[in-house]
Amino acid sequence: MATLILVRHGRSTANTSGVLAGRTPGIALDERGAAQAAALPGRLAGVPLAAAVTSPLQRCRDTLRPLLDARPGLPLHVEDRINECDYGDWSGRKLAELGDEPLMEVVQGHASAAAFPGGESMRAMQNRAVEAVRDWNARVEAEHGEDATYLMCSHGDIVKAIVADALGLHLDLFQRIHVDPCSVTAIRYTRLRPFLLRLGDTGDFAGFAPREHPDSSGTAEVGGGAGAP
Repeated sequence: MATLILVRHGRSTANTSGVLAGRTPGIALDERGAAQAAALPGRLAGVPLAAAVTSPLQRCRDTLRPLLDARPGLPLHVEDRINECDYGDWSGRKLAELGDEPLMEVVQGHASAAAFPGGESMRAMQNRAVEAVRDWNARVEAEHGEDATYLMCSHGDIVKAIVADALGLHLDLFQRIHVDPCSVTAIRYTRLRPFLLRLGDTGDFAGFAPREHPDSSGTAEVGGGAGAP
């Protein structure tokens, strides 16, 4: 079956302001995110792509714009099922204040039981995203052959949920996965099992440097975080 290149959108203004954007309209890439998007065509220059699929949100479309400009013949498809998680009443709130919500502990340690007030459950989020991947795998293989590669641009929690499924990890463990903004993850799907070829590859190791105020709590940032400073 097809090989999937998963790209998390570039760093956004919500990432840098510490806000859980969710599906809030008008969230754009910040200056660094725009630079990350501009570098994406060069990073993928050696990869033939049969199609590009995107979340409907602006930050994903903006991330793919330089790639589409560099490849005028690359078709773009909008896929609602890889939209950001619907965080409901949590959308637009500061991540720092959400840490005090009792639900956050469930989101971190028992994600399959977490449902956002006024929004969707994390289980539903994963189910729709994985269903989209399976459908696009079949479509791309039927139209371009079993060796075809295609790209999806989506969001941190969506990418992590798809990776967890590919690895056979229970959703309760998906917070152990981390993907930075504009990172590239690659999964090759076969008849019997998927193979994870790359995970959160940015080519940038700045995020490994010691931080002035390290976080030793083991808490994953809902939505994916802002990446290296």
